[in-house]
Amino acid sequence: MRIGILLSGGGTTYANLAAEMAAGRLPGEICGVISSRAGVAGLDKAAANGHRHTVAKQPEAVSAALAEFDADLVVMCGWMVFWDPPARWQGRTLNIHPSLLPSFGGTGMYGRRVHDAVVAAGCKVSGCTAHLVAGAYDTGPILAQRVVPVLGTDQPADLEARVQAAERQLYPLVVAALVEARVVEQDGRLHIPNLPVWEQ
Repeated sequence: MRIGILLSGGGTTYANLAAEMAAGRLPGEICGVISSRAGVAGLDKAAANGHRHTVAKQPEAVSAALAEFDADLVVMCGWMVFWDPPARWQGRTLNIHPSLLPSFGGTGMYGRRVHDAVVAAGCKVSGCTAHLVAGAYDTGPILAQRVVPVLGTDQPADLEARVQAAERQLYPLVVAALVEARVVEQDGRLHIPNLPVWEQ
């Protein structure tokens, strides 16, 4: 399975997936990296890993670059630009969001902004959500979630670190499930059987 990566910044999520592949824990191969912005650290990481990389922002240009990379699966890794997958990648485009969707999602809800909002709302739990990309921001079918506590002493940065740890654990598992066609429909919802239990 050829995996195309979409990123917009430092590329830490991409680097985590690449490391999991290098260690033999994640099947598939990264065929190319697309950044919506030039000069970001994610592109430097792609060059260091020997992955083809380019800059594209407009939807048509993104789709053209993915086609050139011959990507079977598209994985968003901190992608900050709206791109609704065309038919070739419908059901084959994955994103991870730093909250328990549908809460704290949608336009303008990304990165530290999400954790600011969660702490301000006094939530007792938060987490991350891996979902297929379709239509508006953060609205595609949910594949898996991980829950983390929100402590009374938490600042947004504290919560962010806890959620990112959950993301690093969950995202490779969900990518692997898509690569290996282990996503099933059950009671009208998509489901990944036998995901390992999240240990905090």
